[in-house]
Amino acid sequence: MRDPMAHPDQFPSLKYLACRRARLALVCVLVAAALVPVARADNPFSCPAPPSVKRKFSPIQQPSIATGGAIDLSSDKAIWGLDGSTGTLSGHVVVRQGQRVVKSDDAEYQTNDNAVQVQGKVDYEDPLIHLTGDNGRYSTTGGATFKDAWFDLLQRDAHGTAKLVDLTPGGILRLQGVTFSTCPENEETWEIRASTMTLDNGQHTGVARDATIDFDNIPILYLPWLSFPLDDERKTGFLFPSLGNNSRSGFELSTPWYWNIAPNEDLLLTPTYYTRRGIDLGGDARYMTDDQRGELQWQFLPDDSQTLSEGLSSHERSFVHLTQTTELPDDFRLQIDAANVGDLLFFQDFGQGPMGSSVAYLPRTAALTYRDENWRLSAQVEQDQTLDAIQQLLDPLDKPYARLPQLVADSDFAIGPAGIFHYGFDSEVTNFDRDIGVTGWRMDLRPDVSLHFEGPGYFVRPNLAYEFTQYALNNTAVGATRDPDRALPTASLDTGLIFDRAVGSQGSYTQTLEPRMMYVYTPYRDQDQLPLFDSGLPDLNSVELFRTNRFVGLDRIGDADQVTTALTSRLIRSSSGQQLLTATLGQTYYFQPPRVQIPLEPTTGLRSDLVAEVGLTAYKNWSVNLAEQWDPTASDSDRTIVEVQYKAANDAVLNLAYRFQRNTPAEQQAQIQEVAAAYTEIYQSYLTQGYTPMQAQLRATSLSQSYETPDSLDQVEASGAWPILRNWNAYARVVYALDEHQMLDRFAGFEFHGCCWGLRILARRALSNSTGRQDTSIFVQLELNGLASVGSQAGTFLGSAIRGYSPTSVSP
Repeated sequence: MRDPMAHPDQFPSLKYLACRRARLALVCVLVAAALVPVARADNPFSCPAPPSVKRKFSPIQQPSIATGGAIDLSSDKAIWGLDGSTGTLSGHVVVRQGQRVVKSDDAEYQTNDNAVQVQGKVDYEDPLIHLTGDNGRYSTTGGATFKDAWFDLLQRDAHGTAKLVDLTPGGILRLQGVTFSTCPENEETWEIRASTMTLDNGQHTGVARDATIDFDNIPILYLPWLSFPLDDERKTGFLFPSLGNNSRSGFELSTPWYWNIAPNEDLLLTPTYYTRRGIDLGGDARYMTDDQRGELQWQFLPDDSQTLSEGLSSHERSFVHLTQTTELPDDFRLQIDAANVGDLLFFQDFGQGPMGSSVAYLPRTAALTYRDENWRLSAQVEQDQTLDAIQQLLDPLDKPYARLPQLVADSDFAIGPAGIFHYGFDSEVTNFDRDIGVTGWRMDLRPDVSLHFEGPGYFVRPNLAYEFTQYALNNTAVGATRDPDRALPTASLDTGLIFDRAVGSQGSYTQTLEPRMMYVYTPYRDQDQLPLFDSGLPDLNSVELFRTNRFVGLDRIGDADQVTTALTSRLIRSSSGQQLLTATLGQTYYFQPPRVQIPLEPTTGLRSDLVAEVGLTAYKNWSVNLAEQWDPTASDSDRTIVEVQYKAANDAVLNLAYRFQRNTPAEQQAQIQEVAAAYTEIYQSYLTQGYTPMQAQLRATSLSQSYETPDSLDQVEASGAWPILRNWNAYARVVYALDEHQMLDRFAGFEFHGCCWGLRILARRALSNSTGRQDTSIFVQLELNGLASVGSQAGTFLGSAIRGYSPTSVSP
């Protein structure tokens, strides 16, 4: 059966190639792929339509044979007995009952039980099946029987053979000695051989028993029981096993079982066996109603034999993730997003793609929200689980605060002609809590008023706000106040112009020139006595330049006497409004250097970094994104992003990217101090876990050295997926750290997609944790069109790993 919970990133639509020739040429194609021209992504070659497509009926709604009405007979010649109970029909015999039709050259009809006995070749057809066979019997009371039949399922584009076919009076087909395939005739690359098969058109299900799946005449899987749908509806039953291999977990085998509880509820149980870790009891439960939807995912390994070698104290490994959304009356909504892992290394061992090394925190939030045209209200609790063990050991003060709770009330009202006058406020009350450091409550209230003068080609928006913040703190330093506060006004004027002109032949394009300027004044207030619960510096871009506060969070309000200017130009297709090109250049000028600082913040002069952004979208399949943050004081780049993409189709895309970000000298010095302190912290931690001093010393040395981060991020990435030959695709990705001279991630693979089957092979070696450990994995996926896939879901992360790549599923 097909996987009803499968992700949408499966094989693209299959195109026909002589399957047997393709299999024999597998090795040759891999060698020759680099030597032949690239195939066009829109290759028009297609598979032949199966015979059933021409005769497809509407969804099955026919009555049973017993209640299907009278039998109609027609033939070239009929001879009836003296008593009229038996008739011999010959020449183009046609027997009809509703949508059921039996055709033969010769038949014998018995009136006492409305039965037709066919000798020789017989042809039978109804909305579910069309078959031809030798000899048969059709009766309104006893059903129908046919021998040595070839059949075609009209609802599933599948065909096969059966030594014996029984059609019950209730309309259920029972077949014996069955072969079954969705491949074109005479090209049965794969098929199911089963002792018996039952097709129930009332329940829309098929069941095969004692079934063997053959691929190229080689048995690859035996199933004592197999269930599959006769239409596109979901069906309870076992899915095909998944296979995989990992350099640390070993060979893995999954046997998923799907339960279609109700049209709006389902459950997928996925027990997985790892040769080096034991059993993993995984699952995924989902439900949806008119006003609720939720999902629960889990994994549980009761006895992982690799935990001791990884420094874990317990053999149990677990992960659980709950998401829940409830639409309440009067525009209220309740949302829950909570996850938990039993140990800090879970994602490093079981995460796919970037999850292994990049997940530092797991969110645990519950929020009650309300939103309408003027109000936004929320009551939320949040407490993240920290996963990075090294970060925990080095600096507990960097652990995120829990918000228990966070209450938010924001409003925005517009009055006057065209809503020219705006007024409202933002407010928040939050309790910040954690095990170490300063904790406490923060209340913030920010009323504001503004005018919106807008018209064709211009806007002017003056704004005046006043912000008051009050704290009630615990665990403060000796002599520090426990209830500091802050109050200050902010005035701003944001204005811009929009010029446009027609360009190109016959004015087919519109070019704009959009200068913008914003002045902000906020007086200085000494805020060193205030804690840092959630404030920081955002990455600078064309949006962040026009913030009235250069910090995110509410613990720091930057003093400002500054003007920000930017110039944007766009190129727009006049007929469709599609934006083809945008370019922005902006910078902030300070009349007085900002005095409010946070730890590790670089010194700010009279100018901010210069920000430049260029975006080219969908111009002859090309897309380009450029971003540059230039430090005019140091005459050097702080951040550079270059992304180039060529996308001919969803499964034909090439990417090249370069990313650079410089750490500040203060950040570099802090990292050196942290690494110096890391050794002692980690060494003591391993001693408390029962390691010998020598073992603890070796592990602490390795981990503390691996934690040292470079002075900057300097990476290049290349990725792509492309049809290389008819029915053959290749894909690959490489991420290389130029500063560390190290591969961070690389994989390569190929796929073949024929008319009724597809094969994907992928080899990957990638960074799996923050200590620099790399894992090697091999994925093999075999997909049988219209049935299921056999193998690990190698394509589940390709869509995110290869930007712009989105393969489509095989047609059922």
